[in-house]
Amino acid sequence: MVNHLLVLFARDLQALATEVQQYPSDDALWILPPGIANSGGNLVLHLCGNLRHYIGFRLSGISYQRDRPAEFSHRGLTRAELLAGIELAQTAVASLASLEPARLEEIYPEEVLGKPMTTGFFLIHLYGHLRYHLGQVNYHRRLTGV
Repeated sequence: MVNHLLVLFARDLQALATEVQQYPSDDALWILPPGIANSGGNLVLHLCGNLRHYIGFRLSGISYQRDRPAEFSHRGLTRAELLAGIELAQTAVASLASLEPARLEEIYPEEVLGKPMTTGFFLIHLYGHLRYHLGQVNYHRRLTGV
């Protein structure tokens, strides 16, 4: 299962990077059209922080201090800076390659969704979270005229 998740996460993180590259300018990432709660840039920051914390830090011990509120409030990073963040998220996800298969059946080390769950279940949840927000970034990019 870990190998399948590695392929899926890698594919969709690459798709996220492609979305960022397709914005016509750095400023376009931060446009907030009426009725849209989060810019494409903030969604990218959120996804990177999420994966770096829950996979890189919690499962692999990669040093990271998450600032979730900043993921939604920070503005003005360049495409290059966001792409560098995606690379760090890719590194965090790639660390799953060393995860022992038995850990998938163990309870995830942090209670996140209001109840204990296995690591395998939570990794599937994280993948769904990535897909959901990837779709929002795609929609934001197209909505803002690209």
